[in-house]
Amino acid sequence: MKIYSSTQIYEAINRTIEKNQITSNDLMEFVGTQLFNWFHTRMQGAQVPIHIYCGIGNNGGSGLVLGRQLLHHGYNVHIYIVNFSDKRTKDFLINYDRVKEFKVWPRLLSSCEELPEMQKEDIIVDAIFGIGLNRETAPWVKDLIKYINASKAYTVSLDVPSGLYPDHGPEDKEAVIESNFTLTSQAPKLSFFLPETGIYIQQWEAIDAGLDQEYLQTTDTEVQLIDKFEVLPLYIPREKYAHKGTYGHSLIVGGSYGKIGAVTLASSACLRVGTGLVTAYIPTCGYTVLQTSLPEAMVICDENEKQLTNIEYDIEPKAIGIGVGMGTDAATVKALKAFLQKNKTTRLVIDADALNILSENKKLLKFVPKGTILTPHPKELERLIGEWTDDFDKLTKAKAFAKKHEIVLIIKGAHTVIIHDTYVYINNTGNPGMATAGSGDVLTGMLTGLVSQEYDPVTAAIFGVYLHGKAGDIALSGLGYQALTASDIAYHIGDAYLDLFKEPEKPAAEAEQ
Repeated sequence: MKIYSSTQIYEAINRTIEKNQITSNDLMEFVGTQLFNWFHTRMQGAQVPIHIYCGIGNNGGSGLVLGRQLLHHGYNVHIYIVNFSDKRTKDFLINYDRVKEFKVWPRLLSSCEELPEMQKEDIIVDAIFGIGLNRETAPWVKDLIKYINASKAYTVSLDVPSGLYPDHGPEDKEAVIESNFTLTSQAPKLSFFLPETGIYIQQWEAIDAGLDQEYLQTTDTEVQLIDKFEVLPLYIPREKYAHKGTYGHSLIVGGSYGKIGAVTLASSACLRVGTGLVTAYIPTCGYTVLQTSLPEAMVICDENEKQLTNIEYDIEPKAIGIGVGMGTDAATVKALKAFLQKNKTTRLVIDADALNILSENKKLLKFVPKGTILTPHPKELERLIGEWTDDFDKLTKAKAFAKKHEIVLIIKGAHTVIIHDTYVYINNTGNPGMATAGSGDVLTGMLTGLVSQEYDPVTAAIFGVYLHGKAGDIALSGLGYQALTASDIAYHIGDAYLDLFKEPEKPAAEAEQ
């Protein structure tokens, strides 16, 4: 799913108005009707008090359209105008007058001296600010937002939670609505998926805003949300007359005394994602452990008992995953340096301690082959690119780093982000239970296995991250967040593949026919 910038959304609105020869208020009426249908389908006339807080711009205008249609259908509606300026948009004024046709005069709020009474059982509609917010929030409006948040009433925001920008962080984190549900126009916004701004949104749904489909479909976006329909075309089917050599030989390099489990997890995941062969390069201490726990894997041992000191092998792997459980001993650092200088063409997936060694020896980045996949968690990323002011600054710096070194960068997190060149792909699978030891090792193995199967690095990153999150989601059933382990994720990789081809569940009413 494309994630449009605010500039692109405004352009889509203008194109729609011009192409269809309609007014901006016609478009607002369409959006307001879509919003009403959403509420009416769920509430079915229930007389729960609905408090609609409207700003004096176009987002407030949409709130007024919604309020008018709810009133028309007999709902218990209270409308408030958050009067933070003397300026009003034309469409706001049109819909402000139309609400009065129902003998309802919205209450004007110009300060927080007398705030409306609300109960936690009520519903709040937040239509104060939209994506066009371009001013500092007045102190009394900030107090109103804090009052709404403290009410604990179920809050539905229109387009974006008020105070939250689509393309950059909020100036004041206390002046943002904490939305239970956000009904966003046409497509989600980037800020919905980043750690510092995603906390203001529990759930979201994209509402058809009637925007010109030709423009939306032909416009390139720098950001995409990745889900099943985006990854399904990436899948490469198995051939009937293929053999194990067809699907590549993967090499997993890592491990140290006490951390052989990381290599075991990565090697297991590498096999389960479909690589034809996997070899683990580990210290001698891990030989018995790995050969016993994963008989499908082959093993090459370093001459050292407890750590890697000389990465030498006589196989020709299609892809190498390196760093899991490796440690940062001086001898290991020296071995990694020598390996990177010698490896010219084999594609790499670099994780964990190999990333930490790179961050301490940045001159080694020039030896990293083009198309290499790096998989840092936020702290590892900070060591690579430096500190950032907010999540948007982080993305800017990460894009510059990925472009400079011609690599694919995977930033692990709740919505794992894949960056290549200037493009950003946001994964929409996974859950909090996956914040567990070894989860990253499983991902490294999966990515290595996909690259070995001739998936190009960008495709492997997008597909691998999706499958990793989906395997975690499937594994969660019957376990719960706390009990989920990395082994559970690896075990359900096959189920994640099968899920690609499952038909969506039909609604109950349709299924009964």
